[in-house]
Amino acid sequence: MLNMKICHSVIYESGELTGLNTDKELEKFIQSHLPMTETAFYMLLSLQVPRHGYGIIKYVDELTEGRIKLGSGTIYGTINKMIKSEIIEVYDDSDKKIVYVITDKGRALLAAEKERILHLYRDSLTADDGSFGSSGGDEH
Repeated sequence: MLNMKICHSVIYESGELTGLNTDKELEKFIQSHLPMTETAFYMLLSLQVPRHGYGIIKYVDELTEGRIKLGSGTIYGTINKMIKSEIIEVYDDSDKKIVYVITDKGRALLAAEKERILHLYRDSLTADDGSFGSSGGDEH
């Protein structure tokens, strides 16, 4: 189980997390969205500041040095799902381009996913040579 205390305290101290009134509800919400897809993860990273669809594509491309290429069909499908889940919201739609931004629920989810990825990374360093632990393979 992930330690959700960090994102809980940040969200609940502000009192701005709508729709989820308890730590248990927040944890259930987060667990239902983990693990995130690479696309969703990078989109949430990009939406920590307001961006329109093309801005998301450019940000992710630059951040990943071209490793992740998001197509417009992919991001708009993901945007619609994220809006329905209240992970992101429309920030401004007064211009021709709709601008989106992460919500408090989305911030909590992003924090939990970063923590999950950090645990994966740490575990990979610990187990790098395969010798960690006492239960090995072919012990005769």
